[in-house]
Amino acid sequence: MANYLSDLEIANAANKKPIHEIAKLLDVDENALIKFGDDKAKLKSNFVNSLSKKENGKLILVTAISPTPAGEGKTTTSVGLVDGLCHIGKKAMICLREPSLGPCFGMKGGAAGGGNAQVIPMTDINLHFTGDFHAIGAAHNLLSALIDNHIHWDNKLNIDPRRITWKRVVDMNDRSLRDITCGLGGTGNGIPRQSGFDITVASEIMAVFCLASDIEDLQNRIGKIVIGYTKSNEPVRAKQLNADGAVTALLKDAFQPNLVQTLENNPAFMHGGPFANIAHGCNTVISTKTALKLSDYVITEAGFGADLGAEKFFNIKCRKSNLKPDVVVLVATTKALKMHGGVKKEDLGSENVDAVILGCKNLEKHIQNITKFGVPVIVGINDYVSDTEKEHSAIISYCKNLGVQCKISSHWEKGGEGAADLALEVSKIADSNLSEFKTLYDDDMTLWDKTRCIAQNIYGAEDIIADKKVRNQFKKFELDGFGSYPICMAKTQYSFSTDPLLMGAPTGHEVPIREVRLSAGAEFIVVVCGEIMTMPGLPRVPAAEAIGLDEDNEIKGLF
Repeated sequence: MANYLSDLEIANAANKKPIHEIAKLLDVDENALIKFGDDKAKLKSNFVNSLSKKENGKLILVTAISPTPAGEGKTTTSVGLVDGLCHIGKKAMICLREPSLGPCFGMKGGAAGGGNAQVIPMTDINLHFTGDFHAIGAAHNLLSALIDNHIHWDNKLNIDPRRITWKRVVDMNDRSLRDITCGLGGTGNGIPRQSGFDITVASEIMAVFCLASDIEDLQNRIGKIVIGYTKSNEPVRAKQLNADGAVTALLKDAFQPNLVQTLENNPAFMHGGPFANIAHGCNTVISTKTALKLSDYVITEAGFGADLGAEKFFNIKCRKSNLKPDVVVLVATTKALKMHGGVKKEDLGSENVDAVILGCKNLEKHIQNITKFGVPVIVGINDYVSDTEKEHSAIISYCKNLGVQCKISSHWEKGGEGAADLALEVSKIADSNLSEFKTLYDDDMTLWDKTRCIAQNIYGAEDIIADKKVRNQFKKFELDGFGSYPICMAKTQYSFSTDPLLMGAPTGHEVPIREVRLSAGAEFIVVVCGEIMTMPGLPRVPAAEAIGLDEDNEIKGLF
């Protein structure tokens, strides 16, 4: 049976339609496409710009409880939901992030869904796609090269090599590059200085790319990026290096949204891909806004749990783009809830209703958090074939006591048909216009108070703590004119706290702030908490070891 095939085998057996036929479902003419083979394309910028006066559809955010090693299937549920909406006769599409190569070859895997709820072509999407990430990496590193070149020749801007904050990036998990010394080898090789690499998805260029409303806004944001400071501690921007034009030129084609399809031949945009534990974790504003002009219902997702991805979707993406979500789908699994209830991974196969109920404390906290933004929420249980009726009933009853609907969705096994009940309820809520969306904090709060607001209201923390150097940096950003920016929290995705082993719904903890970083182009302040890394490392046995080519020269071992 197909249900027992691997994700890759299911994807390879899919009945794909030519991408221009998928475009027709959105009333997009073939002439508006830039094709990448028969199964993927970009929408031309002039066509995207022509949609501005059309009415918007309904915006549906899919988020999840705190992630566990058991998995929650947020992307799988997002894909299943759009297939479910189309199955019940709705005009719907999905907007997802593009996967990073780092997790694909590391441990987490790709970002194209799973089972019978996937976007295709899965291998292309997970391994290079249309080259967007390579363009973003090249654009970021061009700015890096221009900085060092400026210092090498005459340093008219008086840039202090010790205060350069702009690193280099590569789209790979490579811990050896976290801290480097560059410029060695003599005077012809530049000025020696300490630097490092981040993964491409942590780049501010990626964040700017995803938040820009159009190509002009993109260049303006790139020009505002602060790359470091002068010897008198004044910020230096990319525009002062005359870098904004060339960097934008490298991103011109990548900035056009990517169109692909689900296994059930429904349209999907995949565009942009910032991590949610170290960046803002949402696909591009331009693809989301374009989708809202082309479809009645648009599904989008925010990375990791609702305390990270959804919070940033609301407080950063919606704030900056004037998007207003109509409903939130909060994804959970019985296995993940049992882990939050104290069950070890090796014991998850056994029925344990008490642990499910205990784990629902995590679910409840996420529900409470979402309602603070004024958006109605429905819980979607991503059904596993090993789940029991008693476990499902316990979750439904728990949600009912909270005044929240809960639907079981079997999209992994049955595709859109299995998500029909969830889709029907989601569409009803979206159509009821119940959303009274609001952000959690105002622009005029201090940066410290904004950070504490998130920690106390979303994480259940008692307070935030930081040493004097970090506190002074908050004040420095405000003095430099960045005090109105929202906060982008960088912390572990596995817990409401900064301790990844503290599961459930902990309260009363303190959130330690290790450092703060300015993203002046993206227009937010990154607050780094705990031991979070902006350049991940590979696990002891990386997924890359299982990936290769078969006798037909086809990729194997990818999930």
